[in-house]
Amino acid sequence: MIQSQLKQIFGYDSFRPLQEDIIQNVLDKQDSLVVMPTGSGKSLCYQLPALEFPGLTVVVSPLISLMEDQVMQLRALGITAVFLNSTLDQLEQDWTADQIRSGAAKLLYAAPETLVQPRTLALLDQCNVDCLTIDEAHCISEWGHDFRPEYRQLVALRRRLPDAVCLAVTATATERVRQDIKTSLDISSAHEFVASFDRDNLMLTVEPKTDGLAQTINFLQAHPDESGIIYCATRKQVDFLAGELARRGWSVLPYHAGMDDNSRRHNQQQFIRDDVPIMVATIAFGMGINKPNVRFILHYDLPKNLESYYQQIGRAGRDGLPSDCLLLFSYADVQTINFFISQQDPSQQQGARVRLEAMLGFVETNVCRRRPLLNYFGEAYNKEDCQTCDNCTTEAGDLVDLTIPAQKFLSCVKRTGELFGVNHIIDVLRGSQSQKVLQRGHDKLSTYNIGLEFSKKEWQYLARQFVQQDLMVQDMEYGSLKLTDKAYAVFKGEPVHGTLPDKPQAAPSATAQANYDQNLFQLLRQKRKALADEAGVPPYVIFSDRTLVEMATYFPQSRASFGTLYGVGAAKLADFADVFVPIIQNYCVENGIEEVRKSAPTAVSSSSSTPGGRTLEVLNLYNNGRTLPDLCQQYNVKRSTILNHLWKAVQAGESLRASNLLEHSNLSPEQQQQALAAFAEHGTDYLRPVYVALNETVDYEELHLLRLHFVS
Repeated sequence: MIQSQLKQIFGYDSFRPLQEDIIQNVLDKQDSLVVMPTGSGKSLCYQLPALEFPGLTVVVSPLISLMEDQVMQLRALGITAVFLNSTLDQLEQDWTADQIRSGAAKLLYAAPETLVQPRTLALLDQCNVDCLTIDEAHCISEWGHDFRPEYRQLVALRRRLPDAVCLAVTATATERVRQDIKTSLDISSAHEFVASFDRDNLMLTVEPKTDGLAQTINFLQAHPDESGIIYCATRKQVDFLAGELARRGWSVLPYHAGMDDNSRRHNQQQFIRDDVPIMVATIAFGMGINKPNVRFILHYDLPKNLESYYQQIGRAGRDGLPSDCLLLFSYADVQTINFFISQQDPSQQQGARVRLEAMLGFVETNVCRRRPLLNYFGEAYNKEDCQTCDNCTTEAGDLVDLTIPAQKFLSCVKRTGELFGVNHIIDVLRGSQSQKVLQRGHDKLSTYNIGLEFSKKEWQYLARQFVQQDLMVQDMEYGSLKLTDKAYAVFKGEPVHGTLPDKPQAAPSATAQANYDQNLFQLLRQKRKALADEAGVPPYVIFSDRTLVEMATYFPQSRASFGTLYGVGAAKLADFADVFVPIIQNYCVENGIEEVRKSAPTAVSSSSSTPGGRTLEVLNLYNNGRTLPDLCQQYNVKRSTILNHLWKAVQAGESLRASNLLEHSNLSPEQQQQALAAFAEHGTDYLRPVYVALNETVDYEELHLLRLHFVS
């Protein structure tokens, strides 16, 4: 029954990992705590059971905009959902109450402070409540990153509804926060479902902040006409950056707590409805945003911890399509965060500094960024590389001898007393006449003016490498550099190798090489916007970008084909097939394009991982006849990257077309047969046994290729 409703109402062919198990657990009236990253389908875990329960599902939602948005989307699917908040007049409140009492409403959304009011409690006493869902459940925990005292009142509501199953859902929660949620809601025996925190459709990149405005513009140029959020640490920075971007012609609006309510509400509506693509904001913006087509997140300043960073980048790519996340990093931001930490209650400072250290570990790592990020949330990441972070996708530059630059820099740190930060050391090396240098007599040092071979930006790049190689450490509180034992070994001649900074290039866009007809996509997008404006709703309430991408990939020519698309349920088919199918038909006639058959969906078990958007793109192209060299050229990546995507698709249960991959192998036919025989004997789960069986004579990239040939 729930499988048929999944397609009939929501338009989805299959469940995502854990969804089916969670839904069944809720239907069995078993309390549950669910931790699933943004975009992984948490809302379905209570919306679908709500249709099965005879009574009401109450959803605790912290923000007015969030609850109104979800109710709007449910009504577009033909589901009767209502909300209670301060925006309703008396007539609307009476109508909502009648819907609840009569049993017509299946879901009620309200904020915690609204739900515990006597009038609301009396209303709930008059109906059968089958499920109490607490969204953004981390807000109940004092150990969480967004504690809200009003959430603590919910335990009284939970006890008042003993026959209702309790479902607590959140996108981020460490083990300590999870335990606190269960204790605070008095659901200590609740089943826990913790999904993978790996959002592999998000491209994670960190750059040293050298010229923030120029870097921001460079990044935006790779994302024309795409929706995105730029996060700044302060209101002043938001106003400055939004003003500078607007002055240069970018369509952008600001958002922060210092603005009046009407201005914030207006700017948010402009962003949600795709009237303005770019929002520059403080962290005050985002929790109430259910916008699935945010294609990029840019952190202009360093987030204070990984929970905040993960929650904020989670607002990108909620539709599963590739999205970019760029963080501009400066050690000056660390000192700013430390200042704010020093203003906190002393009992909270140690924990805040530990979380900041973890944030720095993510920023400074030279291995796959998903390792420190996922490890922070208690999840091991054991893959060799992810191919969706800068450390995994950037070709390693040629290593050069940096021993002399390192000796100069480290010596200057030593001679200035290990009391100063990166920028002061660079000023001394480059012979600055600044007051700070002259007053301290640093113009008299032997290291003064000996570093003119590098610009300030180049020295900053080198200094980060010296920190990453553990030649020096930076004091968390004051920013001063301290030498390590390894630094003294460098003074004695221990060589230092690294890379020189590249010339600045336009940041690559995760969506630039998307596998769909972009001209048709733009036509469909324009029609969607017109329909949304006419109905007074955000465009994604009509269809998500993902659905438009499928239209521009498969070119459906009939209502039946249109009904197979992602996100097209019965209501959307009835409302929009006759609008969009003619546009697609006309476009195909004009351009000589035929409909592409959409493959039958592959069932996904709760234990398997769903391949990300880029992986499915590569698979689709490959299965439609593209060769390995074609794909390498299109995505501008190494062959191993394409092979990794294809293998991830195979692991997720997808099929590869039959093809002769052996033609791309550098091995002799005899060696190929020996390798295939080794796979037959040792299996395909791991390459190491096959590598050993072949006496370590065949490199791993060849084995990746031969394994794919073997399974296809």
